[in-house]
Amino acid sequence: MQDRDVIKVTTLGGSKMTEKAMTEQIGDSLRIAPAFVASIVSDESGIETTLEAQYHREEGRYVVTSILNNAVRDDFDPEALRRTAVSPILQTAVPWCMAIDLERWITVGDLTEGEGRMIPDYMAREVVKRGAGQVRMEVIQIIYGAAALAGLPPVKAVQREIEVPHRTASDWIMRARKDGWLEGMNYAVGRQAEG
Repeated sequence: MQDRDVIKVTTLGGSKMTEKAMTEQIGDSLRIAPAFVASIVSDESGIETTLEAQYHREEGRYVVTSILNNAVRDDFDPEALRRTAVSPILQTAVPWCMAIDLERWITVGDLTEGEGRMIPDYMAREVVKRGAGQVRMEVIQIIYGAAALAGLPPVKAVQREIEVPHRTASDWIMRARKDGWLEGMNYAVGRQAEG
């Protein structure tokens, strides 16, 4: 995906994805959409890719159930029709399918400040403070959830988002799992994201 490519995320019925469509409860403060459709038109290749994904609780992630590629202009890249990269689309869509309770339900996508970020800077700063127990676990839940649900390595995501060493990220994730913050979300080490 290129920076200028814009993703559109909807419900299976084609309605705009909103917090109200996120009905699958995960823990006390996180809800996700049980399924979604994501589509993106690549300016570079001239290809529109649409995928459908459904949440599988037993796997703790979204599973892509359908992929459709269409040429949207005459000078499209025919090779792009054969080599769809699903992982970047899934990674970009998942934050728009997760809502967190911050005195009102808000999508994780709405929290994002910078391109490719899952949490705003103010949250990252709060997490590293001593005694940030519950706030830290809530943020770990968001980052872990967005990564694991998309089939991406959560420890790397925590490292990148909060700018902490691997060991710290791993320790915080283990604590969050032990305390029940990561229920319904799993990431099998070595599993590659689809695509």
